[in-house]
Amino acid sequence: MKNINTCKKIIVLSHCLINPFSKVVSFKESNEEFEMKKKELLSLFFENGVGILQLPCPETTCYGLKRWGHVKEQFDTPHFREVSDLLLKEPINQIEEYINNGFSVLGIIGINGSPSCGVDKTCSGDWYGEIGSNENLSEMISSIKLINEPGVLIERLYKLLEVKNLDVPVVGIDSLNIDEVIKFFKKKI
Repeated sequence: MKNINTCKKIIVLSHCLINPFSKVVSFKESNEEFEMKKKELLSLFFENGVGILQLPCPETTCYGLKRWGHVKEQFDTPHFREVSDLLLKEPINQIEEYINNGFSVLGIIGINGSPSCGVDKTCSGDWYGEIGSNENLSEMISSIKLINEPGVLIERLYKLLEVKNLDVPVVGIDSLNIDEVIKFFKKKI
């Protein structure tokens, strides 16, 4: 393991990469290979003495653990954007402080597909109303699609990074690109 005092590298991770219990209760990662690769990615940081900064989870903050799945359109509200800005204030300040003190912030990793933390992809759909009494629930669920844009929290993150003039790469992971993400960070370490 490298000397932690000379490494001076930080990675910023979406909350659920470290704490999967913050995800929607019924959500289970069905891709065992992705879970193994995620452990490989996290081990890469641990084994190389990279400091880890965990982003807060706006979904857990706003809706708690007993929530159902949402789409971006449900979170794209003035209140959720405001909460996201408030939750991101301290991590952004910490990123700035690390950079100002000679640390290399390797990047920020988001979760593609998430309505909050998606980077390249987020889930989208025309959802509204009470999910439990919806007679067309199956049809509503089948209407969900992945769109090529960031989730609400990551959109706010980009804006706050820009305001502070911080140049930090933001990378989204999913089961399709995790090998490339691991290669990307191996080169940066």
